[in-house]
Amino acid sequence: MMEFFTLILILLAACVCLHYFILSKLLYFKRQKVPYVQPIPLLGNMAPFIFRRMSLVDIVQRVYNLFPDAKYFGFYDFVTPVYVIRDPDLITAITITNFDNFCDHRNFVNENDPIVNKNLFDLRDNAWRKMRKLLSPSFTSGKMKMMFGLVCESADNFSNFLATESGKIGKTYDMKKILCRYANDVVATCAFGISVDSFQHPNNEFYVTGMKTFNFDGIQSFMIFLNRNFPLLMKLLKLRMFSSKLVEFFKNIVSDTVKIRDEQGIYRPDMIQLMMETRNNDHGSAFDIDEMTAQALVFFLGGFDSVSTTMCFLTHEIAINPDIQDRLRAEVDDVLRRTNGKPTYEVINDMKYLHAVINETLRQYPLLTVLDRVCVKEFELPPAIPNGKPITVKPGTSIWIPNHALHHDSYYYPQPDKFDPDRFLNGDVNSSVYMPFGIGPRICIANRFAFMEMKVMLFHLLWRCDLEPDVKTRIPIVFSKKAFFTTAEGGFWLKLRARKSKAPVAHECLSNGQRVEDGDKLYP
Repeated sequence: MMEFFTLILILLAACVCLHYFILSKLLYFKRQKVPYVQPIPLLGNMAPFIFRRMSLVDIVQRVYNLFPDAKYFGFYDFVTPVYVIRDPDLITAITITNFDNFCDHRNFVNENDPIVNKNLFDLRDNAWRKMRKLLSPSFTSGKMKMMFGLVCESADNFSNFLATESGKIGKTYDMKKILCRYANDVVATCAFGISVDSFQHPNNEFYVTGMKTFNFDGIQSFMIFLNRNFPLLMKLLKLRMFSSKLVEFFKNIVSDTVKIRDEQGIYRPDMIQLMMETRNNDHGSAFDIDEMTAQALVFFLGGFDSVSTTMCFLTHEIAINPDIQDRLRAEVDDVLRRTNGKPTYEVINDMKYLHAVINETLRQYPLLTVLDRVCVKEFELPPAIPNGKPITVKPGTSIWIPNHALHHDSYYYPQPDKFDPDRFLNGDVNSSVYMPFGIGPRICIANRFAFMEMKVMLFHLLWRCDLEPDVKTRIPIVFSKKAFFTTAEGGFWLKLRARKSKAPVAHECLSNGQRVEDGDKLYP
């Protein structure tokens, strides 16, 4: 009987402690006198997302709009108090001027993923600095030129397949699936040195693995939140973001590729080659196989899922805005005429309207609702509101930068919900509130590659196809209430058809003066 009462007392004590722990967390911003929205115990301000009532985009936007005069406000990511920074000058101070105070991210994988957690995004402090320094040479403009021909080959297969299959009658496509095939081929060849044609071989192992693994419109989104907010629970339950089978799949590919190239003296302008070259530097730093696997895997994640989703938003806007499509195609045709059908990296990279259309897509649809930082050294925030008091932020405190909300703030972007590429041609954009790839030293290292991948795709697609909305196309787009990353509810559906107007020249794509052969491909 005594043991029973002892157990009851222990449970009651645990409940009381848990209650006061949660209560102390939920009173955090009230004590700090920082504006905030009253949270729900355990779920914080995330309840509408957890119960799939609102998208994460809409939740943050709603709270952002409640405090127009605040430099920052409080938000509860479950039980984690987060300072959400609205003021551009303060954002610059945190992410650039005082970067050493906020140099880390909140991790999206944990110790249960011993290889994956070596990826650049999750590394912290000096480990991150070392890895960033090693990887940076892989993404220079010179390296992009080297990969340009590989990307063109994938774009050839992609656009030729669509023009041939859709014909003049046209066909409706789930653009996420079709653009994932293109992205899969680009990443396979540029990161792993493996030539894959996902249009002729739709069930290839790379594509099937990507579709099974990187589905963030469901359980994986929830896993990200658990990793970020309850890492100890994830560790105790031995839950992993990625299966050991998946990690082993990528590790075997990297190991085999390195071994074959070493033995046969093969050189290929891709990421694995660039990481292999660190073994010959004079600084005593080089990638081991686990580190190479982690970077290749996260590059595959970014290239396969993230970039393909952005390209979905991009093609959606072009399809529902025929005037923009006509203007883009005119620029494409002009390039073809000027280069005699031999567009180079430099020429495509200099297409101003194409660049503006992609920039506007990234403004309107940044994949991350917020950018995050973790305080590692004490920092004093100015008063959140007039007549308020400064706040000292302690190490371990979470900071969010609401980039999507900033991109849709009418103070910075007139008519923010209008898709208007001209705003990027007229110099009307304040760079301090434009951050689709992040901001400061932790900006996405592969942003230049992502731009090239999108530009080459759109160039080839508009060369061969017309894009139109379908009866299944949702206008305007509704954001998914299940996904951590920004995506559309119900998917992206468009009708494609072989181009009605005749292209000015036959296709040819150059990289460093070398022609990429077309073989017997047919063009409309």
